[in-house]
Amino acid sequence: MNLLAIPQSAVIGISVAAAVIVVAAIVIWFIATYNFFAGTKASVEEAFSTMDVYLKKRYDLVPNLVETVKGYAAHESKVLTEITAARARVGEASTGEEKIAANKQLSAALRSINIVAENYPMLKADTNFTQLQNSLSQIESEIAASRRYYNGVVVSYNKKAVKIPSVIVAKMCGFKKQPYFEVEDETERKNVKVSF
Repeated sequence: MNLLAIPQSAVIGISVAAAVIVVAAIVIWFIATYNFFAGTKASVEEAFSTMDVYLKKRYDLVPNLVETVKGYAAHESKVLTEITAARARVGEASTGEEKIAANKQLSAALRSINIVAENYPMLKADTNFTQLQNSLSQIESEIAASRRYYNGVVVSYNKKAVKIPSVIVAKMCGFKKQPYFEVEDETERKNVKVSF
């Protein structure tokens, strides 16, 4: 069959059909990619919200812990002041990034309570302090579990946000990389030590 024998209108029709198929495929890909970002961003927000509940529990526990320690270790005011200041920064944080940074500082400050407790055997023997330490230990475990879930969702979201071709949709629609909730230094990677 001679290609020159194909009518010009058929060639135009085939070209238009191919162009429509290509455009439709691009539109479908764009919609699917956008929906991935929208859905995963909602999952990131839900995961952060869940973690925020545990962070709030810890935030609420801190004043009781400070007051209990204050009764036994009044001259350890520097430690107690640092914890109180770190807690205040958590309360003032409004964005996810600010909350993550403030809670990192609070975690570091709370580790110093254990050092104080080591120096005061009567404090370690106090039932209220022991209960508060147990509560803190449980909350720290819950924070760690929710942080793992949050970071897992963020990994999925962030990978897609930087890969070609989905990065095009991310930039066009304002989907930005989300922050991880990570520990900064090696001392923060250790669990809060609870000793009785």
